[in-house]
Amino acid sequence: MASSPQLSIIIPTLNEEREIENQLASLLGLWVCGVEVLVVDGGSQDRTAALASPFVSRVIVCDPGRARQMNVGAHASQGDHLLFLHADTRLPKRADLLIAKALARRPWGRFDVQLSGRHAMLGVIARAMNLRSWLTGIATGDQALFMTRAAFTAAGGFPEQPLMEDVEMTSRLKRLSRPTCVPQRVASSGRRWERHGLWSTMVLMWRLRYRYWQGVDSRRLVKAYRHVR
Repeated sequence: MASSPQLSIIIPTLNEEREIENQLASLLGLWVCGVEVLVVDGGSQDRTAALASPFVSRVIVCDPGRARQMNVGAHASQGDHLLFLHADTRLPKRADLLIAKALARRPWGRFDVQLSGRHAMLGVIARAMNLRSWLTGIATGDQALFMTRAAFTAAGGFPEQPLMEDVEMTSRLKRLSRPTCVPQRVASSGRRWERHGLWSTMVLMWRLRYRYWQGVDSRRLVKAYRHVR
């Protein structure tokens, strides 16, 4: 009887046929070495699920919503360690060992991030993201959040809200401990920043966080800023 995997990678997707094959190719070495890889699709209208199916442990289809999809994947997974990975974020080499080492110290953590793209300012933005996260102990999904299953359960899973689910989740996890900040970097796509303009996107994200910290309901924020994702 096969033993349960130590690490489960959970990838929420929605219409990601342009990215999913590259993502899964980058994870193939981990998958064949026994890491569980789950794609949780929110009802894509393209070929995301079909393209993913041959290269993952399981494709799960559920109602859309990133938080809901991540929770569904976590409950369906078998690993004691959970990694929540965006479809356009690439892991560093031997991320499984880095995560195991980090979780031996604290029950959750995240990676430093670099933003891929043409604009030179993307490097400055990534460094600011890493510094802000190190100072505050709050992280975002771009930084590839990971945690023990016990920590996921203690935090109550991701809050099923349309925006800021990662910020809220890491706020809950901070009650357990500060995160382990892994200096090896994940590479996250800068496509959102380049598509909408670097400065306007930066201002938008700060406004979103400021209003959220003021107590504005995430459902109101997502109506005002539907293009943030």
